[in-house]
Amino acid sequence: MYLHKEGRKLVLIIFLAIALIGVLMYFTIEVWNVFDYIVIGALVVAAVLFASFFRIPKRIFTTDDKQIVAPADGRVVVIEEVYEQEFLKCQCRQISIFMSPANVHVNRYPVSGKVVYVNYHKGNYFVASHPKSSVLNEHSSVGLEMADGTRIFLRQIAGAVARRIVCYSKEGDVVEQNQELGFIKFGSRVDLFIPLDAEVNVNIESPVKNGVSTVAFLK
Repeated sequence: MYLHKEGRKLVLIIFLAIALIGVLMYFTIEVWNVFDYIVIGALVVAAVLFASFFRIPKRIFTTDDKQIVAPADGRVVVIEEVYEQEFLKCQCRQISIFMSPANVHVNRYPVSGKVVYVNYHKGNYFVASHPKSSVLNEHSSVGLEMADGTRIFLRQIAGAVARRIVCYSKEGDVVEQNQELGFIKFGSRVDLFIPLDAEVNVNIESPVKNGVSTVAFLK
């Protein structure tokens, strides 16, 4: 396990700040009481929890051209047929994954292919599990085209807590399945749009792990 690059500076600053507070307390408090120890303990626990937001655990990734792998950690909150009008412009299957603050926050490409579409949309910060958040919230859109011409579309969506979406995708990039697509700080949601004839491999409330869980099989 290691800390993602998006959080290393922030985590270092927080730990240095806590260390400074501890030193100041050590030299200014003559007699320590229970409250003082509680304050120090709470600060350390808060720092460890904050650091956990940026953890990247070691995993054995699922690699298969016929499998669509989960782009995010979390639980499945939507599986439905929709008309996707931004990129695919056709009927397709939407699978949405809600990321809580306790989940790993890195996002990965669900398939290998070429990035043919990238767009950023300003928006609101509704609770990410709300259906309208998919379109109304701030989000980044990424369209992929596989070697056989199959197109996959993703949205990284901000939520009530997540206020920073990082997307590494650039049009023209040739990417590999499970390569890092981006990072959503402090949880949110990722929408995945796949062909209608793909065989869905998850259910509502299914827990999934990025790079590991197969959410659908391509035909």
